[in-house]
Order: sequence, then structure tokens, then C-alpha cells
Amino acid sequence: MEQIGPFDVLVVGGGLAGLRAAIEAKRLGASVLLVAKSHPLRSHSSAAEGGIAAYIEGASDPNDSPLQHAYDTVKGSDWLADQDAVELMTKDAERAIIEMEKWGCLFSRDPDGKIARRPFGGHTYPRTRFAADKTGMCLLHTAFERALAEGVEMLYEFYVTDVVSDGERVYGVYGFDVKSGEDIFIKSKSVVLATGGGGLMYKFSTNSYLNSGDGYAIAARAGAKLADMEFIQFHPTALYPTNILITEAARGEGGYLINKEGERFMKRYAPDRMELAPRDLVARAIVNEIREGRGFEGGYVLLDLTHLGEEKIKERLPLVREVSIKFAKVDPVKEPIPVRPAAHYTMGGVKTDLDGATNVKGLFAAGEAACVSVHGANRLGSNSLLETLVFGRRAGMAAASYALSRSYPEPPKEALREAEARLWAPTTIESGLPFGEIRKRLGEVMWEKVGIERNEEGLKEALKEIAELLRLSKYVKGEKGPGAYELVAVHETINMVFNAYAVATAALWRRESRGAHFRTDYPKRNDSEWLYHTVMSWRGEWVMEKEPVVITRWPPEERKY
Repeated sequence: MEQIGPFDVLVVGGGLAGLRAAIEAKRLGASVLLVAKSHPLRSHSSAAEGGIAAYIEGASDPNDSPLQHAYDTVKGSDWLADQDAVELMTKDAERAIIEMEKWGCLFSRDPDGKIARRPFGGHTYPRTRFAADKTGMCLLHTAFERALAEGVEMLYEFYVTDVVSDGERVYGVYGFDVKSGEDIFIKSKSVVLATGGGGLMYKFSTNSYLNSGDGYAIAARAGAKLADMEFIQFHPTALYPTNILITEAARGEGGYLINKEGERFMKRYAPDRMELAPRDLVARAIVNEIREGRGFEGGYVLLDLTHLGEEKIKERLPLVREVSIKFAKVDPVKEPIPVRPAAHYTMGGVKTDLDGATNVKGLFAAGEAACVSVHGANRLGSNSLLETLVFGRRAGMAAASYALSRSYPEPPKEALREAEARLWAPTTIESGLPFGEIRKRLGEVMWEKVGIERNEEGLKEALKEIAELLRLSKYVKGEKGPGAYELVAVHETINMVFNAYAVATAALWRRESRGAHFRTDYPKRNDSEWLYHTVMSWRGEWVMEKEPVVITRWPPEERKY
């Protein structure tokens, strides 16, 4: 085992939240190492197409404001978002946008030269800023280049299997260099987890093959609490049959959702906002249309952009057109795009405060890996990129402040031995199960029983099946040696099953419907019993507790669109 460090701040994850945390920590004088299991520019942040929400003074609707943005976010969350966190985010949005532009992100402009904006679901006014339909990619390249300019050290293709912890504080991370296959303990005074979401546990998902949700499992094993894991967002428009994301910007620019009868069916579900209702409502509407026989054979509906015209599609939605032609043989200029819902975003995650701190000293989290609870039960589109920049920065500041105020203590030997044993355990199995079989079974049970619609019977069946997969995952074999990509996949699979067990447990526990969590046996929201965050700790089983939602301005009201 090689040991390197100690560093002041160790960032795990090379997406927008991780890069922004690393930049801020470095600017504050901390020694920083960023590790990622892929090159940062391959991170899933690049797949965020539609835009980033922000009120910008002088370039917004005259009736809009950061407070209006906050209200829309709270309403979209079905009143589960913590309102102090939401207000902090929306008030910091303009600063974050201007900062990224100064660093080199080329946002699309209006004819008058102001940063352009487009409508997005659940937002009262158009406030989503964009770089055509490649916003995430533009922001990611900008942040990566800035991190290099600041002198952030980076280690690519390094897979973290554990945060080394005694349950109370962190000592660094344990993992392996994928290319060499060698295990390494990286010492650090603080660790920021920015490992992204976990949608890969579902059969149909817009997520990349990186999104195994490693950070949730790693944090929970280190003693950190998770929050609101039952809330999985299903994006309404994934390209059929590939599940590639068709950005909400396509509807923001004026696209129609059409059933096989040629009807704009959203008038039945959200008569005012139509296609620009929040994602949970639109996804359930599509499922209902298909179930009632108004979908197309194969289980999809159509997204019609033809009325927008060739010029607008080429200017505002070039990637949508490229993807549709390449993967569905459909040119949206000439014909509608086949779409269906797919798992897209994890609203829950590692429970943090406003500075990204967890209940374990020295452990921080940001981005989709974290739950500071700005999304609650349902995220509004274009708020996720904003969250990565605002709270990635805050986590980097807090981690640096924590680390610079203390010395590095040596880790307990037992914690290192446990981490080493866990890393190599799959390589000691003589004849085990293929990881692909575990993933296939997991994806099916999560989609069918812990998906867009849920009930007690299905969730209990899912938990039994996932518990069996959790047992079987101990017998998935991985090879030791250089080019240890199979070993990465094995550890990802183990984490995916672990996370699925958390999602299903929380979904069974919450006996109401709220936002993206829809129970057919409890179809109504129940504020008297469930206006709480679901908080869970791993003690060999999940230990559940409730924590109150922070309400500063807006008491719960009926959610109409």
C-alpha cells in the first residue's frame, strides 16, 4: 500500500461541484488534490444541456427577483426544500453566473447583448441562462481550465472505495489507481465528496455509466447520514429507445407533448403550465397516457418541435437535433421525437448543512452527491447546475477553513485494515457472479417496483430482492492488476445495490405522496405527518429518523400548475 499526502483538502469527483470546491479551497491557500474515476471533462456535468437558473438584474423580467426564484423552487419541491438554503442559492445565482462568464463561459445572448434566458418547467418567469443546449459542457470546460490555472493538483482514473474514518472524523481516502492497479491511501485533513448521482441503479436512466452513486455508499459506511433518498426524479423526455436525455429546453423553446391521438395531453394534468409543469407531474402524465392506451406501441409519446422552424432548432437546440438524427433516425425539423420518462436525478444524498459539512468531522459533500435540500421532493430544471456552483464553492471554503485550523492526526490502523480488506475482497473470490447479472436484476426491480409509481406491496417485494442482491454482491469477482476497470465496475455494483436498498427503505417508510415520490396506496400529500426530511444512518441496517423542514417564509399550500 502506497501512502501520499497529507493534503489540506481532498476533493473526490471531477464534475462542476468538485471543480468549484477545489478552486475555492486552493484560492484560500489550502493544499488541494482532486481525484476522479474519469477525466473531469468526461464527468456527467457535461450532459446538463438546458441551462442554469438565475435572476440577473437588468437582464430579467421586471417582475422577477431572487425571492420569486426561491418561491418557485420551494413550490416545485412540494414544500420539502429547506427555505434558508433555497434563498441562499437564489440570491447567490447572479454572482455565480457573472463569475463563470468572466472565467470564459460563453452564454447565448439576446439581440441587445444581454445574457439570454428561456422558460423552464415550474419557473414563473424565463430565467434559465444557457449556452445553446450545451450549457453543462461549457461550464465544465470553464471550471476545469480555471482549476488548472489555480494550480489544483489532479489525479485522474483513481477510484475511491472508502473514506477512512473512525465514525467521528476523516483521515483521507483509500482507493486504487485504475491504470496501475495499485492501492493508495491518500491522507487529508478534510474530504469533499462531489461524486454525482446514482441513476444507474434503474433500468432506464439518462445518466452516464459513471453515475453509480459511489459517494452515498462511501459516506454512509464512514458514518455520515443520508437524507431524502426516496426522491428520485424521472425526466419526462428521454429519447426512445436509447434513454439519451432530450433536454427540457426543447419544451422551454415551445415543444409540444403529443399522444397517439395527436392531442396535447398535458392540458388534462397541468392546464396552465402545460408542457412546462414540473418534471414529476409531466413524467406521471406520460406514464398515465401510456397506461390508458394513448401512447405509441413500445411505450412512448412524441415531442413535437416541427412548428419551431429549422432556424430556431439549429440555433437553440443543435444537440437535440444531432442526437435525434444519430440515435433515433428522426430529424426534429421534419418529424416529432419519440420520448419516455427515465431516471434522471437524485434529490436526496449525503446530509449537509449550508456549508456542505456532514455529521462526520472533516467530511463535506456538494452537488448531486449532497442533500443540502434545495430541491426537496422535486427539483426544478436548471437549478442543479446552480447548486453545483453555489454549494461547491461553499464546501470548498468550509473544507479549507476546517483543514487550515488543525494538524493532521494519524489514522487508526484498524480503519486502514478494514478499507484495505474491502478494496481487495472481490479479488479473493475464486468463482463468483458476473457484475452485469447483478446490475440487470437490480435495474429491473428498481424500475418496476421503486419507480415512478410505488406501493407497499411492491416496495416490500423490492426490498426482499435487493437484500438478496446485497448478499450476492459479496460474491462478485474482480481481477487484480493493471487496467483494473473490472474491479471498478464490481465496486460500483456493490455501491449501487447498497444505495438501492436505501432508496427502497426510505420509499416504504414515507407513507404519503410528495413530489417525485408517488405512492398509489397513499396518493395524497400529508403535511401533518410527513412535512419532514427522511434521515437515515447505516448500522448494518438503516436506522430511520425524521427532521423538520426549515420554513422561513412560505408555509405549505396546494401545488397547482
